[in-house]
Amino acid sequence: MNAPAAVIQKSRSRLRAVVATVPLSTVGAGVVVVLILVAAVAPQFLATDSAYSVDLGQTLAPPSSQHWFGTDSVGRDLYSRIIWGTRSSLLIGLGAMALSLLIGLLLGFVAALTPRWLAGPTNRLLDILLAFPVLLLSLLFVALLGPSEASLIIAVGIGSAPGYARLIRAQALGVRDSAYVEAAQALGHDRRTIFTQHIFPNSFRPLVALVALGVGQSIVWASGLSFLGLGVAPPSPEWGALLNSGRADITTAWWLEVMPGIAIVFTALAFTQVGRYFQDRSEGITH
Repeated sequence: MNAPAAVIQKSRSRLRAVVATVPLSTVGAGVVVVLILVAAVAPQFLATDSAYSVDLGQTLAPPSSQHWFGTDSVGRDLYSRIIWGTRSSLLIGLGAMALSLLIGLLLGFVAALTPRWLAGPTNRLLDILLAFPVLLLSLLFVALLGPSEASLIIAVGIGSAPGYARLIRAQALGVRDSAYVEAAQALGHDRRTIFTQHIFPNSFRPLVALVALGVGQSIVWASGLSFLGLGVAPPSPEWGALLNSGRADITTAWWLEVMPGIAIVFTALAFTQVGRYFQDRSEGITH
């Protein structure tokens, strides 16, 4: 092996060693930060064209140096549409997660901490809602509210809420019966102080990991609803809507499904890795 080849081989080995030492959670956090920046401030700087600019002379053009991700059936640049769609997809994921967590906190604490006459019916309601799959509940609310970003946020948020409510209830019951809460009661602290200083923070802290995981799941579910034609309607650049609009040409223009699909998968994986990091940290603190 000559000297230049040896140097290249050694550099590649060092690069692989460096990459192997980078935790997946760090990579995921980096991807999440980039996505948030793209959604918040950068579409106009990163996109090479408008999300709605039509060029009938470039219909269904494959990926090239001119159109990195190819074009759709009316010549719109797919790369630019994915960049612009980052804002809609993240907004739906974060909004649905926030709504489901808010509902879950309300129902979970009511089921765990209120008198039996109120906690009992709340628990029965949670049992009924948990019997339905998340996607089925989401489909129901989308059908009632009509296709839009707001309806997707509401539908996915309400569909996910029963699961979070059940987890919050279990955490709250465990904290309520803990020794430090009993000590606070013995010292004469009122219920409001005990809830705000002990029950709420100690019930919510283990669920921080689920917040990051839930954002990725919400994006996937919202994209699935849009793919079925029940979410954001075309010509929106939301990623699920891009999948839906490309279904008719999937056999002749593979990039219309593959490119938005990759964006959805990588985003979900990034949030999942961040969630697992917080989960590992919370388990380490617990043990």
